[in-house]
Amino acid sequence: MAYFEYKNKNIYYEENGNGEPLVFLHGNTASSKMFESIIKLYLDKYRVVTIDFLGHGKSQRLEEFPLELWYDEAMQTIALLEFLSLENVNLLGTSGGAWVALNVALERPDLVKKVVADSFDGRTLARDFAVNLLEERCYSKQNEIAKQFYVFCHGNDWESVVDNDTNCLLQFAKEHCPLIKKELSELKVPLLLTASKTDDMIRNDFEDEYTSILEIVQYGEKCVFLNGFHPAVISNDIEYSKIIKNFLK
Repeated sequence: MAYFEYKNKNIYYEENGNGEPLVFLHGNTASSKMFESIIKLYLDKYRVVTIDFLGHGKSQRLEEFPLELWYDEAMQTIALLEFLSLENVNLLGTSGGAWVALNVALERPDLVKKVVADSFDGRTLARDFAVNLLEERCYSKQNEIAKQFYVFCHGNDWESVVDNDTNCLLQFAKEHCPLIKKELSELKVPLLLTASKTDDMIRNDFEDEYTSILEIVQYGEKCVFLNGFHPAVISNDIEYSKIIKNFLK
């Protein structure tokens, strides 16, 4: 098992395959294990790197998550890229990991080649974000399939991870913290936005939001799948991998 140190804490990461680096960034309440079933689709062309953000998966636990969670996770990602001496990296962030990827690219464009932002709300959280979050988390903690996923990602202390994330995001929404530290107009690398029309975990008007983002960035495109659950990178795995490879080449 491989670890690197960030602010005196141990962060777990994995590397598989050879070629151009492609870093997968997991979403909230998940870990790098969420990508376990799809990584093989990318190993023919890429050196795939995954990370468990602090407080998740096999990484060191936190008593509480930092308020600006996605920005701090971006700093963790940058630390990993520097630790591995990587540059010209492709980032694929899904759900909350999409904001992480965007923050990385805005902070350190010298390290990033292209960004894929998958299955996320865009520049702002939906107005009913906090209410929906509470309902979703209360349900998931009682749902056997969701609990199996949490155990798969984190182990037996999964509930503390989920509660930490819930408390952080509720406070984040209450204080109207920025999702992205810098303006998207400053993004210097190509951006691909992806999602599924039938994803019930992102805002209903995400297609309009994605279109608005593409009017802001220097170079961007979008791909919306007709079907699929959250996130698209998993539910449309084979078709998704073909689209990503075409975008990244």
